[in-house]
This record gives sequence, C-alpha cells and structure tokens, in this order.
Amino acid sequence: MLSDRQLVVFRAIIDDFIASAQPVGSRSISEKEHITVSPATIRNIMAELEEVGFLEKTHSSSGRIPSEKGYRYYVDHVIQPSIIQHQQVDVIKHLLQDGIVEFEQIVQLSAEVLSELTNYTSIILGPQMFETKLKQIQIVPLSKHSAVAILVTNTGHVEHRSFTIPEEYKVADLEKLVNILNERLRGVPIAHLSRQLDNEFFMMLQQHIQDVDTSLGYLKEVFMYDQPTKLYIGGKKNVLRQPEFHDMNKLYSFYSMMENEQEIIRLLTSEKEGIKVTIGNENEIDAIKDFSLITATYSFGQDDLGTIALLGPTRMEYQKVITLLQALSEEITDALYIFNTKQ
Repeated sequence: MLSDRQLVVFRAIIDDFIASAQPVGSRSISEKEHITVSPATIRNIMAELEEVGFLEKTHSSSGRIPSEKGYRYYVDHVIQPSIIQHQQVDVIKHLLQDGIVEFEQIVQLSAEVLSELTNYTSIILGPQMFETKLKQIQIVPLSKHSAVAILVTNTGHVEHRSFTIPEEYKVADLEKLVNILNERLRGVPIAHLSRQLDNEFFMMLQQHIQDVDTSLGYLKEVFMYDQPTKLYIGGKKNVLRQPEFHDMNKLYSFYSMMENEQEIIRLLTSEKEGIKVTIGNENEIDAIKDFSLITATYSFGQDDLGTIALLGPTRMEYQKVITLLQALSEEITDALYIFNTKQ
C-alpha cells in the first residue's frame, strides 16, 4: 500500500497524464494547488513509485507515465464511485418518454450517447444473445390469403413477418394454435420453443387441432429461425482522437477486430456480472493490448441479458467511465423492466 504522501503524488500524476497524454515531470506536479511538498521530494516519490512498478520513464523525457501495474492499482485502490450528473444518466428515461417503442432502439441510442459522453468507443451486446423469452405471439390477417405473424419477447424485441396462407390451409387451426401457445408457453426461452413444441406439447395439441403437424411446421417456419445477435457500436472513429493510436498498424488491427462481430461477442460474453476492468495486456485479444476495456452488465430480474462496454486508451478516465457505466446499466435495467410491464 502507498503512503498518504505517495498516494497524493501518484494520483496527481495519473490525473495529469490522463488529461495531457504527455509524460509528467516533478515541476508540473509541484505547481498544483493541492501539492504541498517540494519538487525534490516529488522526484524522490516518483523514483519510489517507479521502483515498485507503478510508473515508467520514457526514453524521450525525464517525465514519467503510469504503467499498466500502476493503472491496475489506481482502479483497484484509489478511485471511488462518484455521483455523475443527473442529465447524463437520464437518457434512457427520456427515450421512453419520447415514445421509443422498441427496446432495440433504446439500446442503439444508448451506445451513441455513451460514445459522445466519453469520446471512447462504446459497444452494447443486445438481449438476443441471451435467453430471451416468449411474451406473446399474434397472427393478424391482412386478407383471405395473407397475414402478419408477430412475436414479442420479454426484452421488448418485436419480430414480424408477412406470409401467404395456402388456400387449403385452415386459418382457424393456426389461430387456435397461437392461443394455446400464448397460454402455455409464455416465459419459455425462444431457443427452447421448437423442442417443447415437438415434445411436451405435441400430444396436447393433437387434442385440439386436426392437422397439428402442418400447423406446427408452418408456425416454426414463420417464427423459429436463428435469432441474429444484436451488437451495437458507437464512436469507432473516436479512436482517431487519441494520440496513442496514430500508429497505422494499431489502427488497422483495431478496425479489423471491430469488423469481426463474433470476436467482439466472445469478448463481451466472457465477462461476469457487474463491472469489470481489463487493462492493456490483460486483454485476451491482441488488437486491444494497448486499450482498456470496461464492461458492465444489464439485466431483467435474475437473468443477465446484455453487456455495455467502453473501449479506450489505457489513459482512460476510469472514475468517470466506471461511474457512467454503472449508472447506465441500472438505467437500461430499469427501462427494460418498465418496458416489459407496459406490454
């Protein structure tokens, strides 16, 4: 653990470097209002911090920069949760009040707002990656031989598909089947619907529907296809604003990774519930070894439904980002609850 005097200097160096991206010298630290020790004492403390591996000396300057070990200590032991401005975390409630009806739109706009607030790249993994559950199925006839099938999940996602009804097909059977499904399968994960229809409910459906094989086959064709993973990214261009990433090789690696959705999904779905910070070489993917990744989960009830992430330089505003992600994850969770209860 650092002494009080070491901690004051260490925090001042971190804050200075985050703001300037330039190596920090003892003179600039000594000129800060809250620093009461001499430049000579500051130099000694900086040498001590370098000796324990919290600071590094650059080859082009006598100043120091924080090391990855230093950032880790800073995140784990120095920063404290702070209260973020109310208007910054109220964005989700405003979106609901403005009549945004699909939860997907809320998540997409959240990614854009998050990147604007931080000047980092935001990534939000949407609910479809997890066990979204059936809330309601509807069949809306458009004419004698056409209809719209609508599926609503507990996350507020709405899927709709138009289809043609064969002349020999009894629409009444399809409507009866839909009524039974809404009664018996509400709350079942979408991924399990097909299996339950083929097993648990098949015998029961035979008692109510004449041609159950045709009805089930038709319904599964309309609804039960692979749900695409919903990945929302905001502010990819923000990486160009960071002086650390003017190297074309680093930029190429970053943008190549961002085009690989499966790699991003794997990166985010490996995270545990709550806030997690990975710094530099702690990241598994080579393309972000010079980045810090901070993630937070949002949920509905006991189910983790998605992940919010910010990707930026190791010289990240950790306190601001952690506080903002925590607040936004709570807002999205609350919005998901409100949205679900309104349906």
